[in-house]
Amino acid sequence: MSDSDENINDESMSGMADKLRETFKEEAYELIAELEAALLELEKVPGDEELIGRVFRCLHTIKGSGAACEMRDISTFAHEIESFFDQVRKGKTLVTKKIIDLTLSVRDQIKSMLDRYYKGGAVDALRTQEIVASFKSIPSVSAFLGPSSLPSGRSGSQDSVGPGPEDAAKNVTYRIRFRQTSHSIGQVLDHVELISKFRQLGNCRIVAQTEAGAFEKNVAESESGPSWDAILTTSRGLKAIQDIFVVAKDHGELTIEVIDSEGNYDDEASYKRLGEILVERGDLTHEDLFEVLRTQKKVGEMLVETGTICEDKVHSALVEQQHVRDLRAMRHDSETTSSVRVSTDRLDRLVNLVGELVTVQARLRQSALSHGITEFIFIAEEVERLIAELRDNTMNIRMLPIGTTFSKFKRLVRDLSGELGKVVQLSTDGAETELDKTIIERLSNPLVHLIRNSIDHGIEPPDVREAAGKPKVGTIHLSASHSGAHVLIRIRDDGAGLDGVAIRKKAVEKGMIGPDAELSDSELFAFVLTPDFSTARTVTNVSGRGVGLDVVKKAIDALCGSIEIASQRGIGTTITLKLPLTLAIIDGLLARIGEEHFIFPLSAIEECIELAGRDKADSHGRNISHVRGQIIPYIRLREQFMIHSDEPVIEQIVVVSVEGQRTGFVVDRVIGEHQTVIKNLGRIYKDIVGISGAAILGDGTVALVLDVPKLVQLVEREEARLARGSGLPVYSGHQEAERLKDSAAGK
Repeated sequence: MSDSDENINDESMSGMADKLRETFKEEAYELIAELEAALLELEKVPGDEELIGRVFRCLHTIKGSGAACEMRDISTFAHEIESFFDQVRKGKTLVTKKIIDLTLSVRDQIKSMLDRYYKGGAVDALRTQEIVASFKSIPSVSAFLGPSSLPSGRSGSQDSVGPGPEDAAKNVTYRIRFRQTSHSIGQVLDHVELISKFRQLGNCRIVAQTEAGAFEKNVAESESGPSWDAILTTSRGLKAIQDIFVVAKDHGELTIEVIDSEGNYDDEASYKRLGEILVERGDLTHEDLFEVLRTQKKVGEMLVETGTICEDKVHSALVEQQHVRDLRAMRHDSETTSSVRVSTDRLDRLVNLVGELVTVQARLRQSALSHGITEFIFIAEEVERLIAELRDNTMNIRMLPIGTTFSKFKRLVRDLSGELGKVVQLSTDGAETELDKTIIERLSNPLVHLIRNSIDHGIEPPDVREAAGKPKVGTIHLSASHSGAHVLIRIRDDGAGLDGVAIRKKAVEKGMIGPDAELSDSELFAFVLTPDFSTARTVTNVSGRGVGLDVVKKAIDALCGSIEIASQRGIGTTITLKLPLTLAIIDGLLARIGEEHFIFPLSAIEECIELAGRDKADSHGRNISHVRGQIIPYIRLREQFMIHSDEPVIEQIVVVSVEGQRTGFVVDRVIGEHQTVIKNLGRIYKDIVGISGAAILGDGTVALVLDVPKLVQLVEREEARLARGSGLPVYSGHQEAERLKDSAAGK
């Protein structure tokens, strides 16, 4: 082969590795997330063999895929740790906190290596060597107990039960039959332990053959002991099965047969018939089977009734039949519900195209109505129905369970509580609640801030908790639930609660309120969300610098959400985040002022009422309206946005709910519901307060999407500023409404 041919082959192999690497990218980060989750669960139940297997499989997959993608450092590193956990699987090493800590550092190191391949950066190779050396320094159980104390059937050598590389990727179903024919006095076979080890190999069903003897732990009374049949599906290979029976080889007869190599019966309506299984096993002859079939009864019943075969053997054959049928059904379900990985860029592009279709559909509907052609209108309605269905399905594709984010915080709670000398557990609820993937991605950092704040400020040290009559272990509960078109995420701790006195004192010091200001608890607690506001007496790596919760507020505001804080001193604090299900397409209410159009998010609207000239006169210049006995303040959007046009005789008020308070927005006319595709305003207009985006109407007109909570806050701040400048008492619109209500009641 020439040098040029070798260069071409090298380039081809390199290109293939690059493609594999890109394909492996998403799976790689999922694997290290799964590894972390399994380790944190394993720390709670160190002897759980299923969790140990999960850890091993993650490392094994990372090793194999890393090698295929020519990530040799990752593959070599994962192989070292995988070998260690193979010893754990075999019972030669016990799981300890030190092992969990080290393996979590393995996870972090592998993530750094992946980041270098996919995002650039450097990896500390010395750290990799230190971790491997730390694992090699951990003594095995045999170092303390000796080889004779290891579990039966597991030797102290390196080449015991584990599967060979040729067996690792394929599940095989075996028929295993054990018949104990003799035993030696003083060397009784422990069937219970034998079967226990056997079950650990995979999906297993065992049927005792009681005709051969009593099925007990120790049998010493008869010449032949208990016998049993087993159907086992495992990827561990034949050698793993044979190794388990090493201690039993002198006690009876063992036969092992392959009856299904993963998929042989996938296309069959069912597994072999009962008679076929019995003949194949050698429990029945063809002649006996045909003789009994003439009675036209069920095969099993006939065989038992005629005494041709005992009931145990029929039952064992039926178990085998059902086992293989169940496997086929599971594989079929797995195949029919299979999924494909799709680039998020393609998904975003699809959502954008659906958004454009929604806009075009609105134009089509408007044109159909304006021309008044019946057939044209019917077509437009059908297109509207199809696009609505397409929109809903597309948005559902973008929805992800929030549990994918929740699971990341277990490690955060574990590490941070250890750093601060506290004992904290994290519980979660509603992990299946779904949110738009864009919101989930942008929600991670705010939740990190809130959880760190709860551990540092909220949860007390163990001795303080015990002195207060609380459990030594503090709890942070993370929950999610749907509420109409929103999702409510709550972070609740059972810590010390917020110190309202300290918060008020700090707010007065910073000139945010007067010494005699009357504030509700929610208004007082809201100060902790403002910039440079901290009541911490000392500065730590976690808090005390006045940075944190204001970042959370900015992030939640950017998601068109809101934050509510409730706290009781000595009991705990609950922070509730209210977020929209999606940011791409919303249902809105279209309104007009002059020639301008505005859209209110429909989820915030409670009702619409008329505002006549007589009602304005009755309010004596104050922006309040009486709605069924309740006084509601309102904001005149015409004045807010400086729209200069003639006011109609009868205006309309759109009543919304903001943080539990009802507020009205005065518009010229409410047009009706509108399916809104939100467009960004661009860099020049992105900081306009009270506007969250824009939408294109059917006739090409641009309508502004209102950020209702921000508008209310803006107006109340402006009212407070004007009142302070005039020396008058400071009242917000809602406080003015309450003051008038008290005045009317004679208080």
